[in-house]
Amino acid sequence: MPELPEVETVRRTLEQLVISKTIAKVDVFWPKIIKKPEITEQFQDALTGQTIRSIARRGKFLIFYTDSYALVSHLRMEGRYRVYGQDEPVEKHTHVIFHFTDGTDLRYKDVRKFGTMHLFSKGEEMHSLPLSHLGPEPFSKAFNETYLSAKLKKTQRNIKAVLLDQTVVTGLGNIYVDEALFRSGIYPARKANSLTKKEVHLLHGEIAGTLREAVEKGGSTIRSYVNSQGQAGMFQLELYVYGRNGEPCRKCGTIIEKNVTAGRGTHYCPHCQKQKKSH
Repeated sequence: MPELPEVETVRRTLEQLVISKTIAKVDVFWPKIIKKPEITEQFQDALTGQTIRSIARRGKFLIFYTDSYALVSHLRMEGRYRVYGQDEPVEKHTHVIFHFTDGTDLRYKDVRKFGTMHLFSKGEEMHSLPLSHLGPEPFSKAFNETYLSAKLKKTQRNIKAVLLDQTVVTGLGNIYVDEALFRSGIYPARKANSLTKKEVHLLHGEIAGTLREAVEKGGSTIRSYVNSQGQAGMFQLELYVYGRNGEPCRKCGTIIEKNVTAGRGTHYCPHCQKQKKSH
């Protein structure tokens, strides 16, 4: 699933490609992707004649702002947007097409069909699901050390589960949680309330630092992720642990191991992230 760096990269590339374009028509070939409104034709009618004014991101969600509406889009596992000429053949697994008046299309392709789209009147999107329950952005002032420490002290869940919880901090997923924990020297199954003040300080800094580096590199190309111009992200070349099971640690040479923590495949270095007894 694309995480914050990948979604931010998609947002930036789409900004270059579709801002100020006017929607002439919307085709929906898989109506289940449209979660709001429930009647697909209402979704199509509302967006016809609308111009895309800006594109924002909230956690792992893209938000397309038109004249009157906010289209909230979640890519889930395999969703991707690409811009095409209207004369180009429509590829398999293309489920939604936004036809623009300039002769180009924005096409949404999703092999797994897990992606979602919600359409709101502008101003309603942040106060309604799926955005209303999200925690602070990792780069925001709200996600400070004091906030993180307070959240961790309140729970005996393992630290990986807490960081994956989108109500605690939004945008993090399996890749970047594993990477931030490695960089902080924290074993993923540690109880969250057992972290020391120093460890919380390190972790807070590494969450933001890891994500910033990943955004700069265009995200990580794991499985099928590419940005909206078909370019692969390069941060996977920088990964310390994720996807490196059985390979030597880049810091100490110990073989990277993989287990299941918080229900997810979890990569860690047994030497750099030593298990400690929880208090």
